[in-house]
Amino acid sequence: MVKKTGPSKKAASPSKQSSNKKSNAQPETSPPALQSEEEQQRLLNIFSSAFNETLTSDDFTTTLQEIKQALFNREFATAFGREDYLEAYAARWSPTRALCYATVLLSIKRHLETILIPNEETPREESDVGQTQGETTNDENDGPEQDVAAGIESIKLDSTSPSRNASLHMLSVGGCAAEHIAFASYVQTTSTFGHLTLLDSGPWAKVVSLLESSTINPPPISKYASAARQAANRPMLGKDQLSLSFVQKDVLSLDVDSLSVQCAGGETPILLTLLFTLNELYTTAGIGKTTKFLKNLGQVLAPDSLVLVVDSPGSYSEAALGKEKKKYPMQWLLDHTLMETETPGYSWEKLQSDESTWFRLPEDLSYPIALEDMRYQMHLYRLQKPI
Repeated sequence: MVKKTGPSKKAASPSKQSSNKKSNAQPETSPPALQSEEEQQRLLNIFSSAFNETLTSDDFTTTLQEIKQALFNREFATAFGREDYLEAYAARWSPTRALCYATVLLSIKRHLETILIPNEETPREESDVGQTQGETTNDENDGPEQDVAAGIESIKLDSTSPSRNASLHMLSVGGCAAEHIAFASYVQTTSTFGHLTLLDSGPWAKVVSLLESSTINPPPISKYASAARQAANRPMLGKDQLSLSFVQKDVLSLDVDSLSVQCAGGETPILLTLLFTLNELYTTAGIGKTTKFLKNLGQVLAPDSLVLVVDSPGSYSEAALGKEKKKYPMQWLLDHTLMETETPGYSWEKLQSDESTWFRLPEDLSYPIALEDMRYQMHLYRLQKPI
């Protein structure tokens, strides 16, 4: 658990998904440390800076309880339908997930490097986060142990790496805050450029704007800080390093052509993520609509595109089907759709799969409220079809 640096009254009890109770039904692993604690602390500082007003609000604890009740009742439209709810959610639960997702992205780095695009083909634009018709557009350190340090150094790129002259395209379906910061962390750590589209039906524009400001501006520092410290106080990203857009739409409402637009027109291989989103789609929209969406991905994505799914493990991720409401594991439904159903013109290759993994926070990290470890399942697929 991360050390709490703020008032105790602001702390919230662990969510059900963040419970430290382990299931005996499946093997569990812990990923290697691919970020130093200093890098992880920097991400937490971005959240504490962006949401300082929310974290110190007298209504924070009450708002969290309302969100938790809606999530417990699986009323996702309620939990993610209000701007103030999203700010509170991002301040409370997104920090741990951002660190977890950053680790996941670094763990699949060798696959992500296969879909990098030379920068000459991807002109960068300056960011401008502001909502228009549902869319906004814009364009280090060693760990405490030698094995951690070795893992971190293997991720970092030297100045001659081709990745420094290439861009990675990512479409995040569902969720915005944790995905945004995890991707920003990845492009910063690997010295690449990024193009990120955040697609969600909720009003995330303000959250996206707050986080973007915290990534492209230097963190707050005392005016009495030394000249050396002030000179070293730099933003996480250059203003042109991450091209960012937010699209407020329901992904299941998009027809094939509209979905293709969000997937780079099927011309550029991208990473499409469903991070704690797929089970929500199965639950709220049903298996039929969600299966149709997954099948459409094979049509609209460019060859070699990657699909990354992260969600709660075990019984937390199940969907009911038929009059008898028989429950099916999310992973089974996903594999049945992508791997076991024949489709003309394309197929999927499963590159990596973990049924249950713990992400544990170093104890020395600090944040205004208490944070907990989290458990997740992860699956990575590559699209195979003729060019």
